[in-house]
Amino acid sequence: MIKTLMKEIKQYKKASFLTIFYVIIEVVFEILIPFMMAKIIDDGIQAQNINAIIQYGLIMLVLVIGTLSTGFLAGKYAAYASTGFAANLRDAMYTHIQTYSFSNIDKYSTAGLVTRLTTDVTNVQNSYQMLIRMCIRAPMNLICAMAMALMIHVNLSMIFVGAICFLVIVLGIIMFFAMNYFNQAFPKYDDLNESVQENVVGIRVVKSFVREKFENKKFEKASQNIYKLFVKAESVLAFNNPVMMVAVYSCILLLSWFGAKSIVAGTLTTGELTSLFSYVMNILMSLMMLSMAFVMITMSIASGKRISEVINEQSDLVSPEKALKEVKNGQIDFNHVTFSYKHGTGEPVLKDIDLHIASGETIGIIGGTGSAKSSLISLISRLYDVDEGCVLVGNEDVRNYHLEVLRDEVAVVLQNNVLFSGTILENLRWGKEDATLEECQEACRLACADDFIQEFPQQYNTYIEQGGTNVSGGQKQRLCIARALLKKPKILILDDSTSAVDTATDASIQKSFKEYIPTTTKIIISQRISSVQNADRIIVLDNGIIDGFASHEELLKTNDIYQAIYETQMKGKEEA
Repeated sequence: MIKTLMKEIKQYKKASFLTIFYVIIEVVFEILIPFMMAKIIDDGIQAQNINAIIQYGLIMLVLVIGTLSTGFLAGKYAAYASTGFAANLRDAMYTHIQTYSFSNIDKYSTAGLVTRLTTDVTNVQNSYQMLIRMCIRAPMNLICAMAMALMIHVNLSMIFVGAICFLVIVLGIIMFFAMNYFNQAFPKYDDLNESVQENVVGIRVVKSFVREKFENKKFEKASQNIYKLFVKAESVLAFNNPVMMVAVYSCILLLSWFGAKSIVAGTLTTGELTSLFSYVMNILMSLMMLSMAFVMITMSIASGKRISEVINEQSDLVSPEKALKEVKNGQIDFNHVTFSYKHGTGEPVLKDIDLHIASGETIGIIGGTGSAKSSLISLISRLYDVDEGCVLVGNEDVRNYHLEVLRDEVAVVLQNNVLFSGTILENLRWGKEDATLEECQEACRLACADDFIQEFPQQYNTYIEQGGTNVSGGQKQRLCIARALLKKPKILILDDSTSAVDTATDASIQKSFKEYIPTTTKIIISQRISSVQNADRIIVLDNGIIDGFASHEELLKTNDIYQAIYETQMKGKEEA
């Protein structure tokens, strides 16, 4: 974990080392101030030597200015290093998530990833800032103050040693119990964020079913779980201050008692006793800072582990070393393919698929819910790897291609495809980054989207809200089809992506495919016979097995499942 996190310090190493350097100088200056105070009292005030008072006073002034200056610089560089470190962690996580296969993404909830990118990174950021400041300053202060105290009076310094031992034991017990509660608390943030995410995304469903009270109770439960754990943790940490005060006042009382006796005995001066009082505060406050720093570090360890999990997660799908950089054509071959989502251990969703599609063909796929239609087409762009057999595109195994090259030549339009926040033009240019306005307009005309776009006041500069909430389902699907057409891919897959448009528009879109991308292999998944009946051939899938593969006319004669679907839909039309 530490090695993974430390890699992301990168360009902020210099700032981190400068922080440590200035902290050390700050501590040295600060430790010398009580020593100068003792000199002013003993060599100046008691000796009635005005020159000594001025001399040591000026040195103290320089030390104070030096302490303030180095403290400011240490804080500045610590903030720069910690925020930069946090930014690098977020970039590393986000960039790495982009490389995940679907099976990797399935391991984490969306809310969990958001928590890791926000709350967990903030915890690590705060901890790192404390590490390069407090965890350097406190031990240095402790060691230097203890050394100065020993130089002044060895026997009285044993009071400090006793206080240190007492605090180390008690604060260690406090931290042990607090750490357990913090380790339980941070994973609960995932549940809280998941509750918020589900509610916001599904707010229309929540309101239509009048489930606001239920959602409030669910959120309150997740919030209460975090609240209870933090109350327990903070209740334990509440002992820090009383314990510290006991140590401080005990040291002051003991120093006053034994120090007074030493002054009477002539083994200690008034100035030295005054400096010892300053050093006892330095020592005990250093321990207090260390205890708080350790609490923060303890909190961040759980966060650091969660961040490291994301960064160290290895994608199941990677490009080979000598990857192919060109897809010759849209020919697709499934050679006795068996596939399960849990490779080798799960129930196969596709069983011994032997399928051969020529480049430029239009293929329909039809079947009941759960027949593995989407699973079949996900193997073409290598969103998953097969368990047995192989999938070929352009007469080459998909595992031999560079992933970006393969996926750039396979355009997929899903039933619930996503539009991103931005203008219509910006969304369309996901298909072709440098597409001109004219190219976008042509693609939209082919996808039957231009008409409704022209009705918007801003037309192609109309802003699309996050998730496309300000356009209808049918409009969203047509925009996604236009976006895919701009790619002019070797293979175009429509996964029930015209379900929200009427049959006339559906037919018009399919006609456009034949005219605009005649050499592209087109695969159309649909529940409607009307959407696939004009395809060159139609695949009938049943429970992960190909039950039929022929033209519409042949399937009507030979395939029972296709006949049943056709009769049901035709009967429904007649009754309507």
